[in-house]
Amino acid sequence: MSHIALVTLVVRDYDEALSYYTDALGFELVEDTDRGDGSRWIVVRPRGTAGTGLLLARAKDEAQRASVGAQTGGRVGFFLHTEDFAGDHERMRAAGVRFLEEPRHETYGSVAVFEDLYGNRWDLLQAA
Repeated sequence: MSHIALVTLVVRDYDEALSYYTDALGFELVEDTDRGDGSRWIVVRPRGTAGTGLLLARAKDEAQRASVGAQTGGRVGFFLHTEDFAGDHERMRAAGVRFLEEPRHETYGSVAVFEDLYGNRWDLLQAA
């Protein structure tokens, strides 16, 4: 069976992105390997999961820098599922995560849209 192992997220700076995703979002660092040419292979994923990870890739040129924070054209492009919506929402707010709306309770579950440090939009979602 096939699965998506990684999704690349273009970032401004390795260390600021790594700090944000591990500290503010609570992700775990899976790998941080120096590639020897000034680049690094950094993979993070939600703590305690074995699913899809994010490859944090530093922008290398103007075209890539222009895409930082706009990889999905302003739409929600990432969906962070949780089993403790209220707890994760509060922890993330306390860590400085910028939510764009108050939590909503829809037929499919509880959801709130937030932006990461670059402006990429995410759903924090607990299924009903």
